[in-house]
Amino acid sequence: MKLLDLGLLVTSLGLTTMLIVSHRGTLSFAQFLGLRIKIGNFVLFALLLLAWHSVLLLCGLYQSRRMSTRRSEAVDTLKATGMASICLLLAGAMFSKNIVTPSFVGLFWLFSFDTIISVRLVIRLFLSRARRRGKNVRFMLILGTNARAIEFAQRIESRPDLGYRVLGFVDDEWSGSAAVRDAGYLIRCDFAGLAEFLRRNVVDEVATYLPLRSFYEHAAQLAALCDLHGILIRFDTDIFNLNFARTRTEDFDQGLHIAPYGSEYEALPMVLKRFLDVVISFALLILLVPLFLLAAVLVKLSSAGPIFFSQERIGLNKRRFLTYKFRTMIPNAEQMISQLEHLNEVSGPVFKIKNDPRLSPVGKLLRRTSIDELPQLFNVLKGDMSLVGPRPMAVRDYEGFSEDWQRRRFSVRPGITCLWQVNGRSSISFQQWMELDMQYIEQWSIWLDLKILAKTIPAVMRGTGAA
Repeated sequence: MKLLDLGLLVTSLGLTTMLIVSHRGTLSFAQFLGLRIKIGNFVLFALLLLAWHSVLLLCGLYQSRRMSTRRSEAVDTLKATGMASICLLLAGAMFSKNIVTPSFVGLFWLFSFDTIISVRLVIRLFLSRARRRGKNVRFMLILGTNARAIEFAQRIESRPDLGYRVLGFVDDEWSGSAAVRDAGYLIRCDFAGLAEFLRRNVVDEVATYLPLRSFYEHAAQLAALCDLHGILIRFDTDIFNLNFARTRTEDFDQGLHIAPYGSEYEALPMVLKRFLDVVISFALLILLVPLFLLAAVLVKLSSAGPIFFSQERIGLNKRRFLTYKFRTMIPNAEQMISQLEHLNEVSGPVFKIKNDPRLSPVGKLLRRTSIDELPQLFNVLKGDMSLVGPRPMAVRDYEGFSEDWQRRRFSVRPGITCLWQVNGRSSISFQQWMELDMQYIEQWSIWLDLKILAKTIPAVMRGTGAA
């Protein structure tokens, strides 16, 4: 979006210049295109781009607009293009550019506002239609069952273009509970059952509407619980003092909501991360076709059973999905876990044995070289996984989690490789594994992903900790 906006501003500047030049009749269009570019003008243009970039950021054009109105987006765009026009006017005055007159700047403002807001409205229309068809949906849980909470739920559901689905309410039984049921909503659980509900269900956001005067301490505890799970929380004011990196204010239907968020909710880096996931995984799938075919033949010839092994795993915000791998074990290996529990060599709920008797001869080789993980590139293309992120957890292992802070690892998409993968894999304890996942979430950046990808190849070649 930043690059697109800068491109539209440059386009508006070019259109304005062409119109002014052709109107004055001093140059033909061919002569205008044939003008030499001076170094001083190039430097001025670069400084102007930098100033425009800063202005667009200051005006908040790159915050999430899911909850905002078209009017508020138009007002912010008008402010941003107005300030960009002022930058152009000042640059023209400082560097004695005679062409940059008030009328020139006014025409530039008109062009830039029209183009940028038009593109944004088209994107908003596209997202709105996609959300109405069930795409890009976020599941919301509401704490409290007072009139304000019910009103908020009704406003959310009256706007299907926002892409929200209200799961229901959380509250202890009281005299006002009947009003929620009369409005057609479900009370999913009481406050004591919230932790278990979050563990078992897909929840993207939680909106808090508890009466703060009488429930402040209780509300703070519930907010902290959501914080442990890495679930985005919405409330009217910043009163819970949570340990989030940043907060953003979103305008929804004439009301303000402050949403604390970490780097995993920043739009531009996440779009770039997804872009890299698709491009790299698609390229690898093409390049590795011979290796896929060889692995498939070896698996089929080495033991009876299918070539691929699929298993239900826990993904983003507890979404369940099927992950794909080359089969490395004998048939019915899953049913043998109970007989081998006493041989488990890893602490915590996960189950791993260094010399697992269920592995086929080819399976050992595939495990040691991590070739068995390559079919997960299809999971990356589908969007269930990323190239880099906490490893997807089996349902059985997830059931063994004992602390909610560990479940924060599910606030981001699982990945094929991660800090755990390049720091010893099965040779480190479960506690260290979870701490590395938390470190990844807190410090995440595109640069960190690239470093992990670069370290993965030598780690796989060493085969350290593979099991």
